Amino acid sequence: MKKIFIALLVVLVVIQFFQIDKTNPPVDLNKDFLKINNTPADVASVVKASCYDCHSNETKYPWYSSVQPAAWFLKGHIDEGREELNFSTYGDYQTKRKDHKLEEVIELIEKDEMPLASYTIIHKEASLSEENKTKLIEYFKKIKSELNYNE
Repeated sequence: MKKIFIALLVVLVVIQFFQIDKTNPPVDLNKDFLKINNTPADVASVVKASCYDCHSNETKYPWYSSVQPAAWFLKGHIDEGREELNFSTYGDYQTKRKDHKLEEVIELIEKDEMPLASYTIIHKEASLSEENKTKLIEYFKKIKSELNYNE
């Protein structure tokens, strides 16, 4: 039993030397969702607090992003989040993709699936009150309708 404990301890120490890349890709504000849509400050602050850590190139890595294996789990979520929707590169999306992504965002907020519960446990400021949920849903629906109108 003691040998197993020592082996696990050694493994935990060794994996600390394999850190994740915390470099954010450059941000071009001309492609950023909030800037493109001239998002009101009250809505922008909610989007930044609830979405941008995983769905933009503006991730703020917390202290535990230096502790393995938690950092690997975190990095996987960030990479997946950016792949699904990256607000920093929203301006590069085709109209059809923008429309689809906005539809998904609305649906996920309505179903309380975003932000992730595992994220809001640690980041209380990212939790959406009913008021903020309504605010975001209405805003995203407005942007979606304008997108379809301008098409």
